[in-house]
Amino acid sequence: MADNEQVADAATGDGRTRASRKPRRSRILVDFMGSMNLAITLLVALAIASVIGTVLVQNQPYTEYLMDFGPFWHEIFAGMGLYQVYSATWFLLVVAFLVVSTSFCVYRQTPGLLKDLRRYNLQVREKSLRAFKASATGELDQPRDDFVQHAHRVLKAQGFRAREKTNDGETVIAAMRGRWNRLGYLLTHVGIVVICVGALADGTTLLKVNEWLGKLEIETRSVPVSEVPPSAWVSVNNPSFRGSVEIPEGASADVVFLPMRDGYLVQQLPFRIELEEFRIERFSTGAEQSYESDLVIHDPEREEPLRHTISVNYPLIYNGYAIFQASFADGGTQLDIAAIPLGAEALRALDVPGRVFQEVEVPTPDGDTRTIEFINFQSENVVPLLNEEGERENRHLGPSFDFRLMDRTGHGLYYRNYMRPALQEGAMYFLSGVRQSPAEEFSYLFLPADADDSLDRFRTFLAMLHNAEVRQAIARQVAGNEGASDEQGSAAIAQTTAELMRFFAEGGYATVHREIESRVPEEQRERATELMMNILHAGLQGLYMEVLQEEGVVSIQAEEQRWLEDAVSAINAISLYDSPFYFHLEDFEHREASGLQIARAPGQGTVYFGSVMLIAGIFLLFYVSYQRLWIIARRRVDGDGTHVVMAGTSNRHQVEFEKRFAHLKRWIIDQKPVGSPTDHDGPHSNKNA
Repeated sequence: MADNEQVADAATGDGRTRASRKPRRSRILVDFMGSMNLAITLLVALAIASVIGTVLVQNQPYTEYLMDFGPFWHEIFAGMGLYQVYSATWFLLVVAFLVVSTSFCVYRQTPGLLKDLRRYNLQVREKSLRAFKASATGELDQPRDDFVQHAHRVLKAQGFRAREKTNDGETVIAAMRGRWNRLGYLLTHVGIVVICVGALADGTTLLKVNEWLGKLEIETRSVPVSEVPPSAWVSVNNPSFRGSVEIPEGASADVVFLPMRDGYLVQQLPFRIELEEFRIERFSTGAEQSYESDLVIHDPEREEPLRHTISVNYPLIYNGYAIFQASFADGGTQLDIAAIPLGAEALRALDVPGRVFQEVEVPTPDGDTRTIEFINFQSENVVPLLNEEGERENRHLGPSFDFRLMDRTGHGLYYRNYMRPALQEGAMYFLSGVRQSPAEEFSYLFLPADADDSLDRFRTFLAMLHNAEVRQAIARQVAGNEGASDEQGSAAIAQTTAELMRFFAEGGYATVHREIESRVPEEQRERATELMMNILHAGLQGLYMEVLQEEGVVSIQAEEQRWLEDAVSAINAISLYDSPFYFHLEDFEHREASGLQIARAPGQGTVYFGSVMLIAGIFLLFYVSYQRLWIIARRRVDGDGTHVVMAGTSNRHQVEFEKRFAHLKRWIIDQKPVGSPTDHDGPHSNKNA
């Protein structure tokens, strides 16, 4: 716009006193708010924010961000509002300032733009036209009136709109084409304003204002909806929001949770959503292929409920509310758990009925209690395990459940137990993963399964190992097999065997080594350790033979020998398992929940309309060239001919315009005949250069 004003000033000779005027403060403010520098700065800020919002996953629980970035960076990112970029205060302020800045720009430039669409500027001077880069002069023998008619025909054929003015024997022709290019500037800027207004209408501005006014308080506790205080509830009249809710099968909800920084608000809905059924399909790898929900909308304004099935990318739009299929989760699966003691009571399992998201107290064999918190259930699990060739391959392990086992102080580890045994390096094991926190990887306890794919043999072996009478009996057998020369030596071997087995049962190899180090001098420790390990393994072998005899097995084959090695390794790892039980999933009643995202966006149509305006404006700006042309014709001083001065300018595509101007000079001033062999772009052509 500034370029055209300068052109107009240069052509008319105006603007002599403009620079000498001292601008007022209000004018300075208007110029600053409508300046290109401010607009570019704001657009760059929005672009950076958009990149952050794309790279950094938004609106996740703060605990996940804390685990990903650590406490130091988490506090910085949270303080900057990077976890909810598009609803952050600074982001909304940038958008608001962009609206104001662009509005000032439109306010300042619109009068000139509209004037440009109608103004042909017939008040030009020959001296000014000669100063143009694209200018030409000519002395014609043709009368002025004939020349003017000829010029009008050529300009019309080339798509120019022309006006003329005759004064004191001088005719001025002013022409223009592509004037809608000026409208492109207006559409582009107004489109940006409309888009930003629509974005602000769909944002959390109203919620933030109510929070600043003290009408809303963010709830940070994980409590049932019925216990959320009224200060955290948002009225059903809230014009715009985007939140989520998980609905178990057979249940319903009339609220949605809006994430706000480290907490949430509860948005009331004018209808109730019921989940009849949730379905999920999986690939052969166990990954989710697709999932969908059968919903029932109960609206007091409807005579009958509305039934509709939604899936990913196929939402339900109901009365301005968009209901999306966003995720899925467990809906409170009923679990039947057998708590198997990892000690002398291994054969006496406790029945522990539970439900996901609930807590159950379990009495331990030593008279204490532990609290088990059921966290999640998964019906399908694909885990990379080693095959018989020692290579990792994906194995379907079936159902699993996650839980946390806590003591009276609330401290505890996180576990994941699988319902069925898994094949690992040619043998079957029951897997139990354990970790300190959800941010860590699982370390697995492998409990060997017997021929019936059960834990019966391991439980028997473990119970017998913790039984003092059984240990004594096995120790006497080992002493007899050692062939001691006297009764005193045999008793010593039996006592040593029984003690080593007791130490191993209490704490694995670590306890055995500690006892050896405390009783044997250092110079004799290596030889004594080797001897003690041989005695311990002989006792464990004898104990295993006792177990096999109860099962009716006469001899130990390779499979049975490997099972013993696996059982010894498992018992050795129990001391690190930090649980008095192995919780085995015996049965379950699966109940899934659908994760819905519900949005109300009244500004969506406004954003779409603004986008159309922006696209149309950009098209006009980039593909339509605004060209202006002036011709001054007057009678020659030395005869009846015509003196002609022609000049023109274009705001875009200067090289193409110079070629066009050269053609116009040939047709208008040089009077080159139409249809000449060298004329590739005749005056009747409507080609756009």
